[in-house]
Parts: sequence; C-alpha cells; structure tokens
Amino acid sequence: MNNVILIGMPGAGKSTLGVLLAKTLGMTFLDTDLLIQQREKALLPAIIAQRGVDGFLEVEGQVCAGLHAQNAVIATGGSVVYQPEGMANLRALGTVVYLKWGYRTLSRRLGNLKNRGVVLRPGQTLRMLYDERVPLYEKYAHLTVDCGRQDIEHTLQRVLQALKKFENPSKE
Repeated sequence: MNNVILIGMPGAGKSTLGVLLAKTLGMTFLDTDLLIQQREKALLPAIIAQRGVDGFLEVEGQVCAGLHAQNAVIATGGSVVYQPEGMANLRALGTVVYLKWGYRTLSRRLGNLKNRGVVLRPGQTLRMLYDERVPLYEKYAHLTVDCGRQDIEHTLQRVLQALKKFENPSKE
C-alpha cells in the first residue's frame, strides 16, 4: 500500500481517523486542509471569505493536483471531489476510501459550518450539499466504508479490514 486517501463529508472523521490509521499502519499523516492553510497563510474560513467558493476550490484543486506523497494517510477536505485534476492525482497516489455517513448522523455531528470552513454556496443547505456530494464521493472512491453507528475504534477496524481485502482480494 503506497498511500491511503480519505474522502467524505465534513464531520465524517477524516482527520481524526487519519491520524489513528497512520499510527496503526506506521505511515505519515497529511491533511490537505492544513496544506492549503499553510500555502495561503490563512484559515479556511478566511480563504473562502476572501476568494469566494470558486477561488477556494481552485486553490484546493491545485494543492491536491500537485501533491506528492509516499507511505502516507491523506485526509482531504470535503470539497476535494469538485476538482477532477486533484482527484485524478489522489487516485493515482493510492487507495481512496470514502467514509460514508447518513445525513441525519452527519448533521448532528457538525457544529457551525462556517467556522469549520465548509464550502457552501449562498442559499445552499447542508442537505443540498450532502445530496450533491455523495455521488461524487462514490464516483472517486476505490472503497466505501459505512461508518454509521460506529465509534472511532470500530471505524478504524472497518477501514483496516476493507484495505486488507482490497489489496488481497483472493485472501478472504
């Protein structure tokens, strides 16, 4: 396994799970949101406010398209799936895992969307965002792991099992 790339909605646990997964597998951990903040020298909400949604998505796409990593777990921002070039690079870098949550559970997990740096267009609700993104996550994922009703340890085990099965399909 070269890299593991985590995608999913905001609040899905990509960063939290990513750190645990990297420790368990002896890999490096990268968070593309942090790479964007480092490049832009600003927090995500400030970048979105300054550049607008499309400007932020452009920056996110550039960061992900230019990313080079080896032996890393990479947590992405939830909006990464809007950038085909960035997703093509991520898919080439390793195994893309979609952390899937149901809408109701996600809406309970999320706090203030603006403070989290969630990319919402004017008038767009979380439900609209969820319905728009789920097909994109499913399109780009090599693996989908249903996280519903799981604590972080169970989710970690499910991801590890899915990765093992994906890499060794004949060994059940």
